[in-house]
Amino acid sequence: MNSLDVETYNMMLEKITLCRYRLVTKNKEIDLNFPQLLQLRQKVNELTTPEKLYDIIESENFVLLFVADKQHLLYLDIPQLLDLKEEILCFFSCPKLVLI
Repeated sequence: MNSLDVETYNMMLEKITLCRYRLVTKNKEIDLNFPQLLQLRQKVNELTTPEKLYDIIESENFVLLFVADKQHLLYLDIPQLLDLKEEILCFFSCPKLVLI
């Protein structure tokens, strides 16, 4: 298998305006307000605890995640879920360049 055969699970979270955000996945773009973004972060953090990941692997090996007040549904396997967690963590913790 060469590197072109490897599927990537890139997700991107971007700021649109002051309290508007967009989650870009492989299949869709989801607009979020700040409370919805916080709710997504909480749910992803709950799903990625070691115990919960073990349960997911032992059962279906994927999760269905409702996003933006249940307007959107994401079907994520473990690598995609972990990629989403990493993107959210970076979004909240990575320093942003502030222009004065």
